[in-house]
Amino acid sequence: MVEDPLVKAHAIVVLSGAMPMRAVEAAKLYREGYAPEIWLTHPAEPAATLGEMGIPFAAEDFYSARVLIHEGVPAGAIRVLEPSIVNTSNEIDAIAAALAKEKDRTAIIVTTKAHTRRVRLLWQRLGPGRGSAIVRAASEDPFDPRHWWRRTGDALDVVREVLGLMNAWAGLPLHPAK
Repeated sequence: MVEDPLVKAHAIVVLSGAMPMRAVEAAKLYREGYAPEIWLTHPAEPAATLGEMGIPFAAEDFYSARVLIHEGVPAGAIRVLEPSIVNTSNEIDAIAAALAKEKDRTAIIVTTKAHTRRVRLLWQRLGPGRGSAIVRAASEDPFDPRHWWRRTGDALDVVREVLGLMNAWAGLPLHPAK
């Protein structure tokens, strides 16, 4: 787990996954005055696959926005980034592209504890010149980095992150299945 010191930023970004924990943390940072906006990424799945089946599904960003509003964030402070994403590197690209258009090009990226190191590495690989990222973990995340092998979920998180780190170190040769 790695985290950067908090400073004021243009936006707080909620990465997809671990809902509602990441959105709750973003709302907390918003209420503490760290940024005037919260950005959500827009996952393509499972909405696309369910849509092909004729099953309506409001995407994760829809529910994350509802969590943010519940936690006191005004709807006008919430922005959904485009294009839709499939994985974390897509999210980093979407965030960097959005930041590159802003005067203040700093974002606080909220994720889970096990995911912080890969998010930082991906930012270092994909974000240079387009802005600055502050990587923060959700404070209520129960993941224990000192004893990750004690719980199945934590161990699976570590394995997934190690594989993701290896892919990033290798230059991102692995791509999502189509």
